[in-house]
Amino acid sequence: MTDPGFSLFQIALQQRAAAVETLLSGLLSDRPQGGEISRPPRLMAAMRHGVLNGGKRLRPFLVMESAALFGADNPAALRVAAALECIHSYSLVHDDLPAMDNDDIRRGQPTVHRKFDEAAAILAGDSLLTYAFELVASEETELDPHARVTLVTALARAAGVGGMTGGQALDLEAEKDQPDEEGIIRLQAMKTGALIRFACEAGSIIGNAHVKDRERLAEYGSAIGLAFQLADDLLDVTADASHVGKATGKDAAAGKATLVSMHGIEWTRQQLAGLVAQAEDLLEPFGEKAVLLKDAARFIAERQS
Repeated sequence: MTDPGFSLFQIALQQRAAAVETLLSGLLSDRPQGGEISRPPRLMAAMRHGVLNGGKRLRPFLVMESAALFGADNPAALRVAAALECIHSYSLVHDDLPAMDNDDIRRGQPTVHRKFDEAAAILAGDSLLTYAFELVASEETELDPHARVTLVTALARAAGVGGMTGGQALDLEAEKDQPDEEGIIRLQAMKTGALIRFACEAGSIIGNAHVKDRERLAEYGSAIGLAFQLADDLLDVTADASHVGKATGKDAAAGKATLVSMHGIEWTRQQLAGLVAQAEDLLEPFGEKAVLLKDAARFIAERQS
């Protein structure tokens, strides 16, 4: 049930999250789908734990709301949104592993490798990653073939060596060899920003938007992607683990440089305000249709978990 005190944005975010949750719950059942031989129950349970364990579903929201700007708020957008959530969740499952960030808690629950084991977590992440591309490429995602190929290519680039996984590699290196400010911004644009940028750009691809609108949505995604990471680093300094649902203070403990540690809390808050203003300016040509996306920028910058 929706809290009557929620804003229109929070209601929309909750509704989008519920739609993605419902779709993924059905897609990740133990029943084999066409062409599959079987679905090992323990692997499926680990996958479901990794992707159906709560979360705001912000990236799917951005896909669907960006598509809605161009009149494409449809089942295809929902499937692309679900695919992106699979990619994001796989990255969290793998990031939590002992060889990476070594976390025991994610979204207030045991991480996949703690609830199951490390092998199950690796395979669950691999499976979520692979399944995401099946979701986008499938004919059941009712877009023309060119749009599906464009989405698959853009998603692969956002998730791969030049995007999220490359950013994670840089993040691990940063624990040993601290980057300068330019290096931190590059790292964050890849590790966190690339998928958020894709989420916003994907909506314009689904909606067959003009190339200038696609570029505008991508720039908006870059701005809120940086804001997301700045807010996350700020929470790592100012919040406690019980509030955010994961360990905090880890960057300082690991001696990892962030823009917050480099410039301080007040500077970070000023930067967040500037990024919100930039995001709102980029959305101005879309008028009232972009209200929820403007709200999303403020939500990202001001979030408390």
